[in-house]
Amino acid sequence: MDDGYIWFIWSLGFIAVWLIVFIFYPRARSRMFWASLLTMPFGLTEPLFVPEYWHPPSLFDLAHRTGFDIESLIFSFGIGGLGIVLYDFIFKVDHEKMSGSEKHHSRHRFHIWALLTPVIIFPLLYFLTDWNPIYSATLSMLFAGLAALWCRPDLKVKIWVGGVLFLLFYAVYFLSLAFLAPGYVEQVWTLSAISGIEIIGIPIEELVFAFTFGMLWSSYYEHLTWRKIKAEHNHGQ
Repeated sequence: MDDGYIWFIWSLGFIAVWLIVFIFYPRARSRMFWASLLTMPFGLTEPLFVPEYWHPPSLFDLAHRTGFDIESLIFSFGIGGLGIVLYDFIFKVDHEKMSGSEKHHSRHRFHIWALLTPVIIFPLLYFLTDWNPIYSATLSMLFAGLAALWCRPDLKVKIWVGGVLFLLFYAVYFLSLAFLAPGYVEQVWTLSAISGIEIIGIPIEELVFAFTFGMLWSSYYEHLTWRKIKAEHNHGQ
């Protein structure tokens, strides 16, 4: 297969999974769609990662020529919708609105700051350190996940389990690269600029990204819209 199409086909795979969940989980369709639209613009940050983190051949060779690529927008759209409903889809979660008294808990005075944590922390780490941007991104999402955990302790199980679920999903999906394009990781990831550690052929940075993204994004819907998981579906939370 032409290397220029691998990233495109792989990113489209997320859309295929997205569509399956969208079809079979109708009550979350609006949430998935808007979460994907919210996440999609983050694909425009790709120039921060090319070639410092990786340098994928892309459609029209855009990534190499400009840093931007179409595939990153597709990828971001796909993981945004999946990350926000994966836990709910598996555990068949229902939601209800928080009461006025719950909203006025002292923890919620930092509600907006907790939601904005990743977009505050990432620029600070990116401009004030010489770290590879993947570390700034994952640490920003970790801090944001922990901020959500502090602000919404009722979602503690969803935050931790959501991180693990997305990690497992992403790891299994990432393995498709081994079948689609053997040696692609070594060819495309800038392994000399990161740890170089791989687990079952997956750069450990990708796995940490998946876990921290799952932590953050699994609880974002409830946090943003002042909702909570109904008691009968509250698995120890």
